[in-house]
Amino acid sequence: MLSQRRHRFLISLICSFAASFLTACNPALVEDTASDKPQIVQAILSNPKTFNAILSQESPNVFGLTYEGLVDDNPITGEVEPALAKSWTISEDQKEIIFTLRDNLKWSDGEPLTAEDVVFTYNDLIFNPDIPNNLRDSLRIGESGNFPTVEKLDSQRVKFTVPQPFAPFLQSSGIPIMPKHALAESVEKTDSEGKPKFLSKWGIDTPPQDIIVNGRYQLANYATSERVTFKKNPYYWETDEQGNELPYIDRVVWQIVENQDTALLQFRSGGLDAINVTPDYFSLLKQEEDRGNFTIYNGGPQYGTNFLGFNLNTGTRDGEPLVDPVKSRWFNTLEFRKAVAYGINRRQMINNIFRGLGEKQNSPISVQSPYYDDQVKSYGYDLEKAKELLLSAGFQYNKKGQLLDDQGNRVRFTLITNAGNQIREAMGAQVKQDLADLGIEVDFTPIQFNVLVDKLSNSLDWECHLLGFTGGNEPHFGINLWRTDGNLHTFNQSAREGSTPLKGRKVREWEKQIEDLYIQTSKELDQSKRKELYAEAQELVQENLPYIYLVNPLSLEAVRNHIQGVEYSALGGAFWNIEELKLSSD
Repeated sequence: MLSQRRHRFLISLICSFAASFLTACNPALVEDTASDKPQIVQAILSNPKTFNAILSQESPNVFGLTYEGLVDDNPITGEVEPALAKSWTISEDQKEIIFTLRDNLKWSDGEPLTAEDVVFTYNDLIFNPDIPNNLRDSLRIGESGNFPTVEKLDSQRVKFTVPQPFAPFLQSSGIPIMPKHALAESVEKTDSEGKPKFLSKWGIDTPPQDIIVNGRYQLANYATSERVTFKKNPYYWETDEQGNELPYIDRVVWQIVENQDTALLQFRSGGLDAINVTPDYFSLLKQEEDRGNFTIYNGGPQYGTNFLGFNLNTGTRDGEPLVDPVKSRWFNTLEFRKAVAYGINRRQMINNIFRGLGEKQNSPISVQSPYYDDQVKSYGYDLEKAKELLLSAGFQYNKKGQLLDDQGNRVRFTLITNAGNQIREAMGAQVKQDLADLGIEVDFTPIQFNVLVDKLSNSLDWECHLLGFTGGNEPHFGINLWRTDGNLHTFNQSAREGSTPLKGRKVREWEKQIEDLYIQTSKELDQSKRKELYAEAQELVQENLPYIYLVNPLSLEAVRNHIQGVEYSALGGAFWNIEELKLSSD
């Protein structure tokens, strides 16, 4: 039947490490494509980093098109809806859930998709300590951090068991299911370093025909720095009410463009069907809306966050501190972090960089989430307050107005972000200027995505970053930010498994309190109590400022009117239900 669902969960929380996602429809851009086949061409600003959904650390990625989980979220209603599972039952004590798969599911190579694949995905991949991934932390239950027990009942039924009630139990079942027959050998065999060969499986150099998927589309071709081409998966399970196979559109192409300006030119000339509307482009495109036969959709504030974060890690590795001890002392002084928060002019950021098309963000929880606390502490722009805080903490000013610490050291640090994101780079430039007014010298250095991820995850030798994470309605799926050993606990990251251990890393009491609140909330089934607990966690974050939250842009997208069936939302965008979209002949 024709589904009214589908928000494809983004596999990674580090959305803003990657380039903006744009969409297009231009047959001239596609090689070897029959002109009579309906297609959508989408544009991205960078190459994919992997075709392995379990190992992915970025968004956008290909997996919203190529994989499905047992269930999915509808971004319009917020309801959990069937995907690979056609139904489920939850025990009275809320500790067991049994999923029943749809009949005759198949992988893109025609092999059956069964309960074996579900059990393999969870037990052999996600829960495997030798396979680092960003999915594991959100499935750890309670204080013990134990994982659900996942077992096959028969070829179509899988039972999940948790040691205690787990509120996000159902929503957490939307992760991509992977093919056991194609991947099991790579998990069992190891390389020369003793690591599973799975860690190098399905990289971007893998022939597309070797990548087995269960989603609406499968990879057809990848040409580095040119395009990624997808073709309709002939074994996809969904049909419309008349029994027609979905999706209607046969091909999707991601054209890798040079920059956002290039995409804008292509859209204005009629070559592209849609484009994410940045603040710089809004006024221009709004004037051309009727003539260009497109609609600009506004979904309100984007899900996710943008923030400034200092490296609070006091650890050492091989006898060397991760952060210069002088700077570490500044960063770990709460008054210093609060002064920086008061010293950033968010209203100016909204007006100048976002052209008024943004809102302040005061929380790690998305503004549109029902758990967002609109009464949470906010840091308005107040230079005098910022200076008072610095002076009270022992900082001082010299005759040139430069900020010094109590030992006479000039306060200066390096701020990094991902190069190529124009909005992020503009935000960093303003932070540099704003903090100069406090006497702080900021060396703003945009760097390449892969280098940035390595610093945050492995070397841990950074001072301050300007980044963001994806969001959603359920805050629990960001718990790997708040577990003190979480994979994305970037401001005080523990050493990754297999890397040189750290000495002297300290977990602060408020860090543990936030972690405990997230764990407690995951056990609470009463929605009003869950909201109270998340409000408490938000207050702790804003009081202690591991991240200084900044501004969220509005979710704006211009889409040509000949694309039929668009149901726009900030959570899903214009193409969350791409299998239901049709292209008119207009």
